[in-house]
Amino acid sequence: MLPNSVKFYELDICDVNNLNKVFTLEKPDYVLHLAAQVDVKTSITNPIYDAQKNILGTLSVLECCVKNDVKKIIYSSSCAIYGDVGDISIKENTPANPSSFYGLSKYTPEQYVKLYSKLFGLSYTILRYANVYGPRQSTTAEGGVISIFINKMRNGEKPTIYGDGEQTRDFVFVVDVANANFLALEKGCNEVINISCNRSYSINHLYTVLGSIIPSPGNPIYQPTRNGELRFSRLNNDKAKEILSWNPDFSLVEGLKQTVHEIKQ
Repeated sequence: MLPNSVKFYELDICDVNNLNKVFTLEKPDYVLHLAAQVDVKTSITNPIYDAQKNILGTLSVLECCVKNDVKKIIYSSSCAIYGDVGDISIKENTPANPSSFYGLSKYTPEQYVKLYSKLFGLSYTILRYANVYGPRQSTTAEGGVISIFINKMRNGEKPTIYGDGEQTRDFVFVVDVANANFLALEKGCNEVINISCNRSYSINHLYTVLGSIIPSPGNPIYQPTRNGELRFSRLNNDKAKEILSWNPDFSLVEGLKQTVHEIKQ
């Protein structure tokens, strides 16, 4: 629930005319751009929709920023831009090699952000997130694996794991991500920065940990690996520590406990 002092406008970022009306009315100094199509499967089955929301939507935001003299944009990118590079701690200078249209549609706007900065003087920070989770995350197929698992397990249903479950992810709690965005308002000018815990956990391990917090319905259901899914994903966060003076405060267990607790409220 938003505080009473916060204004909320619900609209499509691809609708540049209505979006610009909000910019003209509010005259923001800073823009945190987190709106996106976030489902890898959807990007594979409907790449045009994916590109419209992630690429053209970002262009709409950038146009509004320039027209309304915004000082800085914080663009939320993704670990998906790196693709599969092996079981390593991925640094920001690792070449982008997306293995899904989602990864490509998150990387392409990074290039637009940089060019808007070069051509129009718009300052930016690009934050590449690991796998974000936390309270109020969607529990639909487009949500994160943690929210989907919790929803299934609380209802006594067995969750589905695609592949053998040994694929790894770097999970970062939403409160830590919000703090990184706050710090980026004043720091990290024209930088690309990973936001992560720099820890990798298999999906099987995640399910085991959740089973210690929520009664487990039994062994999960295993299905074939889906197209575009990464085998390994872990982001190095040294740059975030150095430039943003940021550190993740929540361990996976702490974040999972808080997520489950707040879902029960």
